[in-house]
Amino acid sequence: MTKYTDQPSPQDELVFLPLGGSNEIGMNFNLYGYGPADNRKWIVLDLGVTFGDQTTPGVEIILPDPEFIEAYKDDIIAIVLTHAHEDHLGAVHWLWPRLKAPVYATPFTAFLLREKLRDAGLLGQVPITEIPLGGSFDLGPFHLEMITLTHSIPEPNGVAIKTPLGTILHTGDWKIDANPQLGEATDVESLRRLGDEGVLAMVCDSTNVFVDGVAGSEADVRVAMNKLIKGLTGKVAVACFASNVARMDTVIRAAQAAGRKVCLAGRSMHRMAAAARHVGLLEGLEPFITDDQAKYLPDNEVLFLCTGSQGEARAALARIAEGTHPHVKLSQGDHVVFSSRVIPGNEIPIRNLQNKLADRGVRLHTERDTPGIHVSGHPCRDELKQMYEWVRPTIAVPTHGERRHLIEHAAFAKDLQVPHAVSPRNGDMVLLAPG
Repeated sequence: MTKYTDQPSPQDELVFLPLGGSNEIGMNFNLYGYGPADNRKWIVLDLGVTFGDQTTPGVEIILPDPEFIEAYKDDIIAIVLTHAHEDHLGAVHWLWPRLKAPVYATPFTAFLLREKLRDAGLLGQVPITEIPLGGSFDLGPFHLEMITLTHSIPEPNGVAIKTPLGTILHTGDWKIDANPQLGEATDVESLRRLGDEGVLAMVCDSTNVFVDGVAGSEADVRVAMNKLIKGLTGKVAVACFASNVARMDTVIRAAQAAGRKVCLAGRSMHRMAAAARHVGLLEGLEPFITDDQAKYLPDNEVLFLCTGSQGEARAALARIAEGTHPHVKLSQGDHVVFSSRVIPGNEIPIRNLQNKLADRGVRLHTERDTPGIHVSGHPCRDELKQMYEWVRPTIAVPTHGERRHLIEHAAFAKDLQVPHAVSPRNGDMVLLAPG
């Protein structure tokens, strides 16, 4: 098999093929192929799901279509995961039986993947190789280097993919947070080094391409959350994405500063906390209290950290709003803090959830009326500009967006003097080299 240090043959090609995440935000499924057109070797970067909305009644999870690459599954060298969000790894246990390639991931992602595989009865069947943060490894004609970035989950990685025909930086999801509060800051040195060495193409997150400025720092959320929680009386529930362990840490510290004990509500909160502690995060904090312990505390001394910020029907906050949660009851004078953004498509279930809470006399706090209690995990325009200045690719390939995001991102890259920009749809194969 060709090695990445070999000289390319005249027939060799380097291609990028998105099968998910390049028509929508979510369901990321990206392929990189190297070799002659009739004998390519492939790596998969991310294998995620998206979720049903009002346009898909009765559908909870939507998977990308693997039919194309399934026909070449013997040529798939590996599945490489950039991070542990559901839209990047949530399809592994569904589609691995059809692809059957070994999986590579950093420790936090690998821990959560094993939990999902255990639930699916696949634990022990899927070969998983843990890569240390900043680690590198060879996969046939590809040499991969994991580059630490910042996002709204521990261990987000950009992946530098080196081949005989050039280097690609696949960013995954990212932002620039110089003070992330939990985990490492962006590895600017490695990004600059890549730029100095020469980058053929950067395949890059487009989520916030329409937003000027920067996404903001978790350090700012910590200040706002401390101020808010300290001023509240009665029971307090905070809803956020369970995967945002830095936000979990922020809320726990704010609760402790206000003299409140923290009780987790929701299975995924418990799972994420376990994964975080497995890799040495959430240290130096008071232990969580149990549901039973929370019942006997005065209202002013408890805070519930809940799943369900998007109005999910089976999440903890929805059951609290319905009055069906077996342990958590909120009523007149209590508070719910939404420390999250509204994902497009979830407006109606979130509004319904908030109306039910309001009917119970619960006071609601959102980013709209309490600025600073949430920041995005994706790069805004100033951060995109900075990344392009560090990496200096020859080709910009926007991904992780709807058509309008990808087209705008391509135009923005051209404005930044990137020589070439292309915005493929799912299923479009892009010839990156030669040519």
